[in-house]
Amino acid sequence: MTETTRKVLQVGEILRVEIEKVAHGGHFIARYEGAVIFVRHAIPGEVVEVEITGLEKSFARADVFAVIEPGPSRVQPPCQYTGTCGGCDFQHIEISRQRELKSDVIAEQFARIAKMDVEIEVEEVSTPLHWRTRFAASTNSNGQIGFKGARSNAVIPIASCPVLIPEIDFSTLPHDYLSPNQRVEVALDTDGNRSVAVLDQRTDRKAERAEAKIIEGDNSLNYAVRDFNYQVSQSSFWQSNISAPQALVEAVLRFAEFKSGDHLLDLYGGVGLFAGAALPLIGPGGRVDIVEGSSSATADARVNFNGAANVYIHTGDVAREIKKFSRANVIVLDPPRTGAGKPVIEKVAQLNARAIIYVACDPAALARDTTYLNEAGYHLEDIRSFDLFPMTHHIESIALYTPRKVS
Repeated sequence: MTETTRKVLQVGEILRVEIEKVAHGGHFIARYEGAVIFVRHAIPGEVVEVEITGLEKSFARADVFAVIEPGPSRVQPPCQYTGTCGGCDFQHIEISRQRELKSDVIAEQFARIAKMDVEIEVEEVSTPLHWRTRFAASTNSNGQIGFKGARSNAVIPIASCPVLIPEIDFSTLPHDYLSPNQRVEVALDTDGNRSVAVLDQRTDRKAERAEAKIIEGDNSLNYAVRDFNYQVSQSSFWQSNISAPQALVEAVLRFAEFKSGDHLLDLYGGVGLFAGAALPLIGPGGRVDIVEGSSSATADARVNFNGAANVYIHTGDVAREIKKFSRANVIVLDPPRTGAGKPVIEKVAQLNARAIIYVACDPAALARDTTYLNEAGYHLEDIRSFDLFPMTHHIESIALYTPRKVS
């Protein structure tokens, strides 16, 4: 069917379709009389009825209305809020099949964007439930706490969430301190201490972050990884999966093969997770430079590396700060979801590191930046992926790039 004769869909319309494959972002692809539909809560191979929920220029959005022919990996979701809460979009899929689908997404993104064939197994890191040690929730206009719905600002009141560590589940929070239209940030550390902070929701996304008020615990918590202790303030980033820091550190160390005297450039380095693991390996003759845009994170890093004469901490935009450096033996970069981007990648490649290790939470951004590294003379040596966010479509990957040999 040509573009001009493609079926015109309507929001609210119910259609029967067969699900073709998984797509990036937690959706699944179906087609109906030439129209492409991105469906939530489906599984490849299933026959389902879908309800059209939105229309874009070249595709429609839909959610499963009824399952006509379920796939063998469809299971009963462990959470009563599945389908309304916007957090977990894979709870209807058996856990090993979830990881297979995530592998498919990585392969598809690299094939489409980087023009590379990548076969990868997404590795199990934690239990499917009760893995999350940090989360942000919201209160609605009535002061009820919960998570927002998919593609919505509407807060779904939630009594209990099965992916949270039980010690920070909703029922344990100090509800008497909550007010309408707040953001609530909760964290649990290695020692079982927790922090609960609230701040007013900002309608203007460009406005500066409001000051958080700690209503339980301290402003900072402590986390131990490989015998190194990290202070992490309430507003600083730390991985939410209880097993993630250890898994990521071990993978980075394996790829880096640090040597005594190495210079590590730790870009988007946060509170210093990877720097802390590298420090004993590079020794007093080595050097670490941490570059991070968050002043909260670099303040934590200064506490974490207090007394380490060979660790230097730089607060500022990575694209600007990286111009200060002319060389490095190993570069680790852990950018936000949008990726590092071409200007940063080009400068990274000019530093002639023997290894560039890229920690990515978005396979599309990783595939795009892989093309930039390839153009700059670095090839993808190895890649691993980790299921740090079970029950969701999110994936964490670590890729190793080494200088391409000139024949």
